[in-house]
Amino acid sequence: MIRYALRCERDHTFESWFQSSSAYESQVKRKLVECPTCGSTKVEKAIMAPRIVSKKGREVAVEPPPAVPAPAQEVIPPGSTALMMAQERELRAKLKELRDHIVKNADDVGERFPTEARKMHYGETEHRPIYGEASLDEARELIEEGIEVAPIPVLPDDRN
Repeated sequence: MIRYALRCERDHTFESWFQSSSAYESQVKRKLVECPTCGSTKVEKAIMAPRIVSKKGREVAVEPPPAVPAPAQEVIPPGSTALMMAQERELRAKLKELRDHIVKNADDVGERFPTEARKMHYGETEHRPIYGEASLDEARELIEEGIEVAPIPVLPDDRN
C-alpha cells in the first residue's frame, strides 16, 4: 500500500492510500479520486515527506517544506478517505445501473411477484424476467421452494 499526499486544483490538500502507483494513476485517470473538501477530480500528487526506517526499526519522518493550510470548509467523517468516497460513488453508480437495467428489461408484477415467480418455476407460465414486491417471509418461502430470487438494492437517492 502507498499513501500519497494529494492536492486538488483549488489547492486543498489531503491524503489517500492506494494499492500501487499504477492503481493511483488508473483511478485518477477514471476520475475516481476526489477532493474531500470541494469534490474536484482534478487531483495531483503533492510534495510529501519520505518515511525512512532506521536500523533500529523506528520510522523517521523527514520534515516536508511548510505548506499553506487551506481554509477548513467541510468536516470529513472519521475513517473516511477520498478513495473510499470515490469507491462508494462508483458502487452506487453500478447499483443504479443494475436497477435501471432491471426496470428497463423486466416486467413489474408488483405485489403478484411471489405468485408469478411460482407459476414460472412450476411451468404454469412462460419464463420471463420479472420484478416486484415480496415480504421477507414470502421471499424466504420462495427460496425454500428452490425459486431463485434476489432483492433489488434500494439506494438513498431512490427515496428522495
